[in-house]
Amino acid sequence: MKRRVLAAVAAIVLAVLGGALVLTYVAAADERAMAGMEPATVLVVAQPVAQGTPAEDLADLVAPEELPAAAVVPGAVADLDDLAGKVATTDLQVGEQLLAARFAEPGVVDTGAVEIPPGMHQVSVLLEPRRVVGGHLAPGDTVGAFVSFAEPARTRLAFNKVLVTDVQGGITPPAPTDQEQAPAPDVAPTESVMVTLAVSAPDAERLVFAAEHGSLWLSLEPDDATTDGTRIVTEENVYP
Repeated sequence: MKRRVLAAVAAIVLAVLGGALVLTYVAAADERAMAGMEPATVLVVAQPVAQGTPAEDLADLVAPEELPAAAVVPGAVADLDDLAGKVATTDLQVGEQLLAARFAEPGVVDTGAVEIPPGMHQVSVLLEPRRVVGGHLAPGDTVGAFVSFAEPARTRLAFNKVLVTDVQGGITPPAPTDQEQAPAPDVAPTESVMVTLAVSAPDAERLVFAAEHGSLWLSLEPDDATTDGTRIVTEENVYP
């Protein structure tokens, strides 16, 4: 009799503990879900902004807007003071979030025109600086694009000698001067870099698919760079 009573009490205690753990898990899940829905205020373009517009002139061209935290693009700006002294490196369209990556010190980012080969499409990809040669890319460079997929894990140099037509964000080396001076140390960029590439229509399809479903890593690939020995790399052959 005493054993049955103890067993019943133990069952009740376990049931109570189990219910408490479930309630705690559900509450934590709700908190995580709500964290992604919490509103965040960012600046959104209200009127078209031309390339080269100083940040100080944007007060009447942008407006604050509350968005769910999950909808805020990395690098979105909430205060124009964060862009003080910088200019827009590209035209900005109505409705897009104001991104720090699209502003730079006057003259720092070279957005000069690059001749586009006939018949080519231009496709832009937004990448972290570490995936874009540390942000050291400029229009006119040629790059290789490495494509990776997770399941099954594999990486391949899928595009070669791709022409860069525009770079928004990142670092462009300063123009040389006549006076000799110690070079300034490089500063690692902290925002995303928008790179526009000129590709054929079939390659545009492949590039968009890779950006949507996999990941990209760009390498600086000048004319004398070779692709000897490249292959699909997997866990089985990653070691030589």
